[in-house]
Amino acid sequence: MSPVASMVLTTVTASYGVQVSARELADRVQDPASAAAFDAPTFAFFSEVSPRLQAEFIEEMGVSRAAAVVVATLFSDAAGYELPLVART
Repeated sequence: MSPVASMVLTTVTASYGVQVSARELADRVQDPASAAAFDAPTFAFFSEVSPRLQAEFIEEMGVSRAAAVVVATLFSDAAGYELPLVART
């Protein structure tokens, strides 16, 4: 596992005690169903992982940035505050 994926997974799983692989998280980050289900690790990715690390993970895992922005926007709307990925678009 890359250092980027390792840092991201440590952050998103620490608070919730949920195990998720880098590939699973990458899929969730670009799937609007994650926001509809208010998936905790995905929300943690958008809210607790630094913007720099989010960008590196998105690139490294081949995630569509546009799709990730859509999911981040859905989470942002549900949470009631702007998340970093939304703010940078």
